[in-house]
Amino acid sequence: MAEEIIIANAEDKIYDSIVCYAPTMITTSGIWQGDNPLDYSLPLFIVQLTLVVVITRLLVFILKPIRQPRVIAEILGGVILGPSVLGRSSTFANTIFPQRSVMVLETMANIGLLYFLFLIGVEMDIAVLRRNSKKSLLIAMAGMILPCIIGSSFSVLLHDKSQNTKEGTFILFLGLALSVTSFPVLARILAELKLINSEIGRIAMSASLINDMLAWIVLAFAIAFTENKDMSLATLWVILSSIAFICVCFFVIRPLIERRISQTPEGESISEFNICLILTGVMISGFITDVIGTHSVFGAFVFGLIIPSGPLGLTLIERLEDFVSGLLLPLFFAISGLKTEISAIDSAATWGVLCVVIILACAGKVIGVVIVTLYYKMPFHEGLSLGLLMNAKGLVEIIVLNVGKDQKVLDEKSFAIMVIVAIGMTAVITPIVTIVYKPSRNFTPYKRRTVQKTKLDREFRVLVSIHTPKAVPTIISLLEASCPTKKSPICIYVLHLVELTGRASGMLIVHNMRKTGRPAMNRTQAQSDHIINAFENFEKSAGCVYVQPLTAISPYSTMHEDICVLAEEKRVALIIIPFHKQQTVDGGLETTNSSFRTINQNVLANAPCSVGILVDRGLTRSTMNQISHHVAVLFFGGPDDREALAYAWRMSEHANINLTVMRFLPGDTTIEASKSNSGNDYSVLTVETERDREKQLDEEYVTEFRTKTGNDGSIVYIERIVNHGEETVGAIRSIDNSHDLFIVGRGQGTSSPLTAGLTDWSECPELGAIGDLLASSDFAMKASALVVQQYVGMGSGDPLITPDSPTVHYEPFNLDHSTHRQQPDFHSQQ
Repeated sequence: MAEEIIIANAEDKIYDSIVCYAPTMITTSGIWQGDNPLDYSLPLFIVQLTLVVVITRLLVFILKPIRQPRVIAEILGGVILGPSVLGRSSTFANTIFPQRSVMVLETMANIGLLYFLFLIGVEMDIAVLRRNSKKSLLIAMAGMILPCIIGSSFSVLLHDKSQNTKEGTFILFLGLALSVTSFPVLARILAELKLINSEIGRIAMSASLINDMLAWIVLAFAIAFTENKDMSLATLWVILSSIAFICVCFFVIRPLIERRISQTPEGESISEFNICLILTGVMISGFITDVIGTHSVFGAFVFGLIIPSGPLGLTLIERLEDFVSGLLLPLFFAISGLKTEISAIDSAATWGVLCVVIILACAGKVIGVVIVTLYYKMPFHEGLSLGLLMNAKGLVEIIVLNVGKDQKVLDEKSFAIMVIVAIGMTAVITPIVTIVYKPSRNFTPYKRRTVQKTKLDREFRVLVSIHTPKAVPTIISLLEASCPTKKSPICIYVLHLVELTGRASGMLIVHNMRKTGRPAMNRTQAQSDHIINAFENFEKSAGCVYVQPLTAISPYSTMHEDICVLAEEKRVALIIIPFHKQQTVDGGLETTNSSFRTINQNVLANAPCSVGILVDRGLTRSTMNQISHHVAVLFFGGPDDREALAYAWRMSEHANINLTVMRFLPGDTTIEASKSNSGNDYSVLTVETERDREKQLDEEYVTEFRTKTGNDGSIVYIERIVNHGEETVGAIRSIDNSHDLFIVGRGQGTSSPLTAGLTDWSECPELGAIGDLLASSDFAMKASALVVQQYVGMGSGDPLITPDSPTVHYEPFNLDHSTHRQQPDFHSQQ
């Protein structure tokens, strides 16, 4: 059993607890032997860890609707478990978090922190200091220096009201805590606000990354000063030793690691031995920096910086990130919460002075950033929003506060209020920026929102949305077959859709520029690089094609907003999105992610232009560097079918495209049945009038098509008379297997007797009756299919298939800045 001894120093009024441990009480013999599992270290730690994770995840779920970053939930979870809430019960505190368990808990928390900081180092690009614009660097410096000066100035007043603190180091720690900006937290906030790819988001990401790096350097020196009351020879040795450690890591260890990794054959995974060496190196680096007088996390962070990007960094992140950030890191925040005792704030004066310091420091960061943005002639509201965003707090500040408390630099009151203020400042960023930053959508209205209205002698703009690289070959083949010419070039916006998660590495895809030539840092960026490289190679090989790659990071529930806003902003005529099912080895289709289907449904309901869903069964070149496709259009009538014919008409301009247009017409039986059902019902007559108008439009467009393509031997026009759905299916089955692409209309809002009964067993109503038939595994179709919906006005999509689709209020989505490429000189669109 553990025994607690209280030692009191009456002169200084300092109370310390010495806890005696029983080294044999690690694992229990079981409740059947009469043991209480919570008296033993391992069972108690498991209960503590489980409780921390469960409460943290519960708070994440609760705070998700108000778009709060996960760090808020993690710190709040610790506060709830600590002496401020549940810990007020002595029974709970002595049973679940007794004094004897603190050492084990803090040890595991610091191990998690060690590896998390290592991963942050792996993911960071130290070249960012050289590569970033002067604007980002000045914003980062202004956002650090001014709040640090303000906090330091007023900390003298606060220090006089605090006990047992060292004035110089107190000023240093308080200034550092107030000036830092958390890169992972800021990235999450920007993604939630859909600003991560905007100009303000790009600047904020760059500035916060620079801020984070500078904060670690300052923290290392702060720890060195903390360990020594005066600037003595020992402090100088700590600083020199730290510099020597950094030099050895970069100029000795890094080349050795690169040499070791270069011995791995290309295409093979990193060996377990090499991974084990790296993970051991993290612990050794932490030990060395702890020995020389700086914090162990500094060594882990520096060791992470020297890990070369590529397969090694990718493997380390994939293997460690979820375990470390999901299981061990919450322990560190929980420990911070357990140290936070709100009841210690019993002095209104202390609270008031600290609040003044925090408000002024927050204002100082905002003022510093606004001054720089005004110098660069940015709008005031953007500078104000940027300054507010730079106040995001997170891991670095919590580490600073914990080190300060452990070193007796911060007392209970200061620590508790600083933790609360960190939570408050970060929590209010999202709602305040939402109010302050409301850029207007000054999009130029445009008419050519459909393929049909885009003439063959004008530019054709397409937005391609891609989740994984698997769909890339077919989409490229489809676009290449779309006949780009000098008269009608194709401008392709390639949007890589990435789910917004709590992982910091997922955010770095936006910040890291591909021009650096560095290998991908994570799997998401590797996929993005693969997609972008494929389309850029297509741009080089194909003439009259302009490609602009973009990346959107957002939750699946709002991902359709990114697609629709970008389509409106870029004035595209067609959005191409992949079907939520992919082809398997045996030729069937299986669902990859059910969320993709919801995205497609929401895009169909809210798109500002025409939409095409691509059912991918392969559409590759028949010969080397030469496409040759047999395309079939199934025409039943209506706006969607006219749009499908318009796209196929464009494709038929290509010399190596053979087009078959099969038009389905109702037989006499179907016509008579339709007349008998109409009767004298006014509503039915109104529908019939609308049908007659659509039939007239169909006739006019088909006649125009046949007139202009009548002498083209590569185009075949067929008319089939059918009376019901069964005959329609039989006619489609009769089409020979030489066709490798079917283009059909979705048939939104229309009910044709030619497709009667086909929707009764529909698996995917968003494809329409014919599209669902072509995508069905029972139909044994080997060809790909493009299901097209024509834009006929805002809100034209069928709301019945999207019951969960929210009302969309679009914000601007300036994604161009993620690539830093010069946009080609496109033809203007009216």
